[in-house]
Amino acid sequence: MNTKQRLSIFLLIILMAPVIKAQVYPGERWQIANEPYEMGFDMKKLENAKEYSDSISTAAVVIVKSGIIVYEWGEVDKKYMTHSIRKSFLSALYGNYVRKGIINLDKTVYELGLDDEPPLSEIERKATLRDCLKARSGIYHHALYESERMKNLKPDRHSQIPGTHWYYNNWDFNASGTAFEKLTGKKIFTAIEEEIAVPIGMEHFSSDDGWYVTGDESIHPAYPFIITAHDMARFGLLMLMKGNWNGKQLIPADWVEESTRYHSDACLYGSDGYGYMWWVAHEHNKYSHLPGVDLPEGTYSARGAGGHYIMIIPAYNLVVVHRVDTFEDNSVSSAEFGRLLKLILDAMILKV
Repeated sequence: MNTKQRLSIFLLIILMAPVIKAQVYPGERWQIANEPYEMGFDMKKLENAKEYSDSISTAAVVIVKSGIIVYEWGEVDKKYMTHSIRKSFLSALYGNYVRKGIINLDKTVYELGLDDEPPLSEIERKATLRDCLKARSGIYHHALYESERMKNLKPDRHSQIPGTHWYYNNWDFNASGTAFEKLTGKKIFTAIEEEIAVPIGMEHFSSDDGWYVTGDESIHPAYPFIITAHDMARFGLLMLMKGNWNGKQLIPADWVEESTRYHSDACLYGSDGYGYMWWVAHEHNKYSHLPGVDLPEGTYSARGAGGHYIMIIPAYNLVVVHRVDTFEDNSVSSAEFGRLLKLILDAMILKV
């Protein structure tokens, strides 16, 4: 790179800095940048990322910087499955009720009247609701909506004491849903609509987009729903802004910080860290947050089976949403998404 090129880049950075740092919120529709370079991105490199995504099973991508869509492609307004991203939405809902004292996370499942069929043991009943949110209950009862991988990695029943061992446990996540509805008197999907979707102006989501998965394995149902990439990006932006939406605190900021910080080592699942139903980047762990891409400390993500992601990178004021049409049995591996995310981040001219 010659002196003239260096000077040009320096001047571009100086000119872009005020624009990049300005924070906006979408209104009825998302604001889309006229040109990606206005938001500090190289268009050619973004096109390279899109070209790569076309070679895998990506259905939609939305890249949001400072509240503005830098670049997007695919069916961004089509409703796709959330899979396990449902858990991160539930985690966000907990915040206000914990703050108000309606939910006490340190109550045990026994004190909350949570059990199952067959019933929990005396030791299992000592697990707290906080343990469940952190996937540390030690309750390895049969659970609904489990993948084969989850079943294969599940420890033996009664092998761990509550609070001492992390395992990505659908019993914990589903029971957390039961507890939320019991303690608040609200259905999960109604709460998402009233407390998140409407206040942040989601364009497509309604409580009718969710349903319960029931079965013989457990009395605690799973709670999946469908949602568009555009609406998912609004949720990601809400979390990026620590629960604040254009001056209104919808989720307590201290809850966002607590729920998205590192609480557990997630090496058992080939990742780095875990919070309260959020995956959390943590340096110096055995595994990275995603294969093939370096992410700054403080990054966290919601993930759904088949390659659904909400990536929240506060250090870059960035949200990246990735969707896959898993209704058609398509999937994108974590390695493939890691490569795609690296290409997106490589397109950033200035990482601020």
